[in-house]
Amino acid sequence: MTQSHNQSILEQYGPREAMEYDVVIVGGGPAGLSAAIRLKQLAAEKGNDVSVCVLEKGGEVGAHILSGAVMDPIAINELFPNWKEMGAPLNMPVSEDRIYVLTETKAIKMPDFAVPAAFHNHGNYVISLANVVRWLGQQAEALGVEIFPGFPAAEILYNDDGSVKGVATGNMGIDRHGNPTDAFQLGMELHAKYTFFAEGSRGHLGKQLISKFNLDEGRAPQTYNIGIKELWEIDPKMHRPGLVVHTTGWPLDKNTVGGSFLYHLENNQVAVGFVVSLAYENPYLSPFEEFQRYKTHPEIRKFFEGGKRISYGARAITAGGLQSLPKFVFPGGALIGCDAGFLNMPRIKGSHAAIKTGMLAAEAVFDALGAGRSSDELSAYPAAFEKSWLYDELYTARNFKPWLGKGFYVGTAMAGIDQLIFRGKAPWTLRSSKADHEYLRPASEFKPIVYPKPDNKLTFDRLSSVFISNTNHAEEQPAHLTLKDASVPVNVNLAQYAGPESRYCPAGVYEYVKAENGADRLQINAQNCVHCKTCDIKDPTQNIVWVTPEGGGGPNYPNM
Repeated sequence: MTQSHNQSILEQYGPREAMEYDVVIVGGGPAGLSAAIRLKQLAAEKGNDVSVCVLEKGGEVGAHILSGAVMDPIAINELFPNWKEMGAPLNMPVSEDRIYVLTETKAIKMPDFAVPAAFHNHGNYVISLANVVRWLGQQAEALGVEIFPGFPAAEILYNDDGSVKGVATGNMGIDRHGNPTDAFQLGMELHAKYTFFAEGSRGHLGKQLISKFNLDEGRAPQTYNIGIKELWEIDPKMHRPGLVVHTTGWPLDKNTVGGSFLYHLENNQVAVGFVVSLAYENPYLSPFEEFQRYKTHPEIRKFFEGGKRISYGARAITAGGLQSLPKFVFPGGALIGCDAGFLNMPRIKGSHAAIKTGMLAAEAVFDALGAGRSSDELSAYPAAFEKSWLYDELYTARNFKPWLGKGFYVGTAMAGIDQLIFRGKAPWTLRSSKADHEYLRPASEFKPIVYPKPDNKLTFDRLSSVFISNTNHAEEQPAHLTLKDASVPVNVNLAQYAGPESRYCPAGVYEYVKAENGADRLQINAQNCVHCKTCDIKDPTQNIVWVTPEGGGGPNYPNM
């Protein structure tokens, strides 16, 4: 829905109802919920009352949460020292690490002495992050946090002095032309003394804040990966509780950064996924198809033969590291978790960082509220981060992703030297020079990649995959995948890059079809979107803009 449409609706149906809180948090993931929990803990300790609400665009808390995941419990230990007694779903301690370099037919296991400390997972847990987030939601509500699932924050509100005032939820019951239907409901405004943005990677509103306040000035360009994941129930004979397997190499070429994870959970379940850096050059590459191909490797397929695929999903991963972190405070609020990019790339872990940054931001805002402040800059939050174990951890990881960008052989060797010899403390810091979309090269420089057809036992197509992600969007709502210029896809993307959006999207949203007059046109199947944000990141012309859809839509991940 365009801004003019929204303004027209407000003139006709407004003003919107407003609710006042001390702190409004956008996003019910690990960062947002941990911030809310920590605020309520501090309020209870001091005998104060702090009003906190969390907006979650998914139909329920955890519905849109997708991660590998192996979790370092360091942050949840701080948030809830007795989490085991409280029943937190961290049930499967890591029992074994394996790292392989794959060729097409062989798997070369790296010896333990050659594996950097960042890759060791002793003391960590194989988890469903969606289930951990659901548990955090229960703890937050028990502490008095108001959580509103199915209500996406669609608009940032500002005070007269330019500071953030809060957010407004999206209107409901709008047709695809932007007009109210019989089911129309006007959005609501939520005003706060401070607003936290915890939308996850490539947050829709976070991106706007970074631009408005120039939060990325002087920083290296942020970089991203796409992570594609399936959950399987496998033959009990092949199940190894707590086994963690990572691979690099095949099926990707030497110029493309990526790898896989395979984590054995409880109940004969295995989480398997494939991660590809979105700084790849070849427009014919399909991360989804590379993932399907990976599962056919002899060392990998043995786990899945006779098994059943249960669920599927995909998500962008913020991977730029410390030097790509934007300034994460601004007048009236802060970015927390993956909305800012607090992810440790070599460890492939972000949930512990999300929890920690939520806690740090909560402690800063609690002190500010206690001092009678509002709508100013929470400088205590970045100051606390720089003194925390998280800063030290991200500092030692800062060169890993830039080294990998130098190519498989040189990059792997130098990343290994950085981590094994210098232990992440080399006297230099590498910086990415370009955004991911700038790496894509014209299709004329490459040959098309012919991927094998799915067998529907081990490998699958996009549409059957989207089906088991439980993705749904109301068909009549305005498209949440918008184009700045409708002529660009055919005239530029198809003409120069062979239509890469039809391959980098893991959900079959974009396809080029022939119109009645025989001309090419881009068809956008927005109802398939799993909210991974890859199109918003990798589109070579930055013509595609992902905006918040109607509340409750998108995937519904049961235990991803």
